[in-house]
Amino acid sequence: MAATIIDGKAISAKRRARIAERVTELKARGISPGLAVVIVGEDPASQVYVRNKVKACEETGVFSAKIVLPAETTQEALLAVVEELNGREDINGILVQFPLPAHLDEDAVIEAIRADKDVDGFHPESIGRLVVGKETFVSCTPAGVMVLLEESGVDLNGKDVVVIGRSNNVGKPVGLLALAQNATVTFCHSRTTDLPDHVRAADVVIVAVGRPEMVKGDWIKEGAVVIDVGINRLEDGRLVGDVEFETARQRASAITPVPGGVGPMTIAMLLENTLTATVRQNERKQGGLR
Repeated sequence: MAATIIDGKAISAKRRARIAERVTELKARGISPGLAVVIVGEDPASQVYVRNKVKACEETGVFSAKIVLPAETTQEALLAVVEELNGREDINGILVQFPLPAHLDEDAVIEAIRADKDVDGFHPESIGRLVVGKETFVSCTPAGVMVLLEESGVDLNGKDVVVIGRSNNVGKPVGLLALAQNATVTFCHSRTTDLPDHVRAADVVIVAVGRPEMVKGDWIKEGAVVIDVGINRLEDGRLVGDVEFETARQRASAITPVPGGVGPMTIAMLLENTLTATVRQNERKQGGLR
């Protein structure tokens, strides 16, 4: 029997509706959540992502400030923009859209963002707090993956979870989140020996490598859950994930489609992080916002 399709669009819509309600409640108390999105250059994919983020802000009532900088912007100029946003009281969250032009240092930009405005969850302080199990901002895509699993009724307790990909913004955080739910986590990557065997042993497979259909459907254990974070455009214009979907869905119990799976959750979790940042910052200023 074919797998249940995990509908990221529907789950994201539900989360956004809750966010809109919370924003309305906060505004009634004189608090307006604000998100700044900084984009440098004219990368087409980045332009689309930023438009989608600004649109999501509009739909949920979150104030958004879009800062567009030319591709030749210097490191010093970009850091000055970040520092200005750090000091603005109407901005609760800051997101710098990656990738940046090659001459800019992404790590330096991440570290320049005030940790309590790091709604992307990329700051070393955010990652460090995640490692030691403390409350923090979690990177939006991994956070979205965990919501999809939760909403689909997938209990990770005691499960064997294989994460394919070891990036700082997806692979490592999602593995740590699964570990926090008592899963046994195996990290795999480009140099993993016998990758198919690791996948065949997994109860849950989370793939984030950016290689079209790298994970073959016959690698999937019968009844496993498959979360495909990848999104790749083929030469014929089709969008596919990192997993061979049609074959995998015949073996899995549940699977995310591409598009329409993990992707919609990323922006929803960005908005949730912005609300969290707003509440925390106002708690400090007002001494006990609830």
